[in-house]
Amino acid sequence: MIEIEFEQPTRGICECCGNTTTRLTRFVYQDGDAYAVYYVQLVDGHQDHTADVLVSLGEWGEDSTPQQRLAFAVKIRSANDNWQVMVVNRQQSPWRESTFLGQILDREQALAHSWLSEVFHITDHIGADDSDFISFFKN
Repeated sequence: MIEIEFEQPTRGICECCGNTTTRLTRFVYQDGDAYAVYYVQLVDGHQDHTADVLVSLGEWGEDSTPQQRLAFAVKIRSANDNWQVMVVNRQQSPWRESTFLGQILDREQALAHSWLSEVFHITDHIGADDSDFISFFKN
């Protein structure tokens, strides 16, 4: 069973359009142990109305390093009361230059990786449990 620790959202301005950007940072625990971290970026008024998400899995203990983690870039959108999750390339992620969450896999690498099912498990929880995420799509 996983549990999610919800940090307060941060707000900013989108560089491409000037609309409000909301960023979410979430810490995921499995059976009480640090398991994953995910970031979400939501931008009001973007035509495609998608969420950019970066899910990082691997070692999150006190002495762990980014080399012990991998990150998966995805986009999530709402479609007819369902969530569509699309794995994307690193360059499509707002965090493409980030190193803290580990190496960000490109789409082809991510689709072939054994951890992809864990990423989808986490995105299922994002769509079911993350009220800030859910409320963005209700507007």
